Amino acid sequence: MRTASGELPVEIPSDDDDAAISEIEPFNGVEARQSHKVQGLIAQIGSKMGFRIWLPKADRERVKATLDFDLASALIDILPMNYNDATIRTIEQIDVIWLKGRSIARAFEIEHTTAIYSGLLRMADLVALQPDINIPLHIVAPETRQETVLDQIRRPVFSLLETGPLSSRCSLLTYDDVVEIAAKPDLAHMRDTVLDDYQVFADNH
Repeated sequence: MRTASGELPVEIPSDDDDAAISEIEPFNGVEARQSHKVQGLIAQIGSKMGFRIWLPKADRERVKATLDFDLASALIDILPMNYNDATIRTIEQIDVIWLKGRSIARAFEIEHTTAIYSGLLRMADLVALQPDINIPLHIVAPETRQETVLDQIRRPVFSLLETGPLSSRCSLLTYDDVVEIAAKPDLAHMRDTVLDDYQVFADNH
């Protein structure tokens, strides 16, 4: 990664790293199924709105198993972008991405651990690697963790990005928000800006 002081090596966390996190932070089976359900609902919302959908390949079967909705026609297998390898590897691990044409419209990370926020780190990595990416970023978490997640977004480490603090561009959506949006009968005729009515920014909370 290029910085003001020169080139710095970038290490992209892998799925193996996430597995190691799970060993440190036990991942309750019910909680796992709930996070996959929410991940699926976000993909379903985007599909109904006409977006193409990216899900990490390791998650696809588990996510599809939670839904009655067929995502097959919306899912893409290769990201249609010309970023460097480090950026592509980071983007590929994001929980849900909505795409319009060759561009990312919105990106979502499901927060499902109680202490280690890999989703926030991944969002910060994306912004650091590609400062010119100006897209809505969302952390999606259970209502019971809302204040904790907002506190994490405000952490000093996330305020030192070249483009400004992560808290100004990464918002929180709750699981209940996602369920409510997914239940709207006219999603095919709605704009994705409906999410803006639900999102909460740490800076404004």
